[in-house]
Amino acid sequence: MMDLAGNRSFAEALLDKILENHLKNLQLFLDAVGDYIQIIQMGGDLGTQNGPQIHPDLYYELIQPRQEILWQRIHQKKPDVAVFLHCCGAIYDLIPGIIDAGCDVLNPVQISAKGMDPKRLKQAFGDRLCFWGGGCDTQSILPFATPEEVYEHTLENIDIFKPGAGFVFCQVHNIQHNVPPENVVAMYEAVKDNWQY
Repeated sequence: MMDLAGNRSFAEALLDKILENHLKNLQLFLDAVGDYIQIIQMGGDLGTQNGPQIHPDLYYELIQPRQEILWQRIHQKKPDVAVFLHCCGAIYDLIPGIIDAGCDVLNPVQISAKGMDPKRLKQAFGDRLCFWGGGCDTQSILPFATPEEVYEHTLENIDIFKPGAGFVFCQVHNIQHNVPPENVVAMYEAVKDNWQY
């Protein structure tokens, strides 16, 4: 991370080598299973709870152009395959670049992070991005709220993300061991009661 700011030539050479390897592996992968997939998942957490891990300028200068090369290669080789990015945290300022690079699906949509309000996300990006997540906050709601609060929270998020399509229900992140089972049931009851378009 420090090299991105303090040793730019090394960081760029390393990122180029990583990209080269990803492109080679992508070709092998598409040759093997390309006719049988609809989504390719990429990982790359860019956010923390309060903001991006790096300054947005560094993202747009160093990371986003390489994402674009890789993700556009997927779209060129397999136009019907969606690029799915798992990227946690407060990444609102990076989402336009993520979309422009070729991302079709964002996960986990960490709605508890700074600037990641569901209404704001849907309004700003809902016509260009599928939200695969954001259905229920797994940091403060799912483990600690009452089942009734979980149900209402989940129902509200579904109502925000669902209009116009572009939403796959999923809780924000993994369900941890301390979550009461009745809260998990309440979350899925909300989905069951409001899943149809």
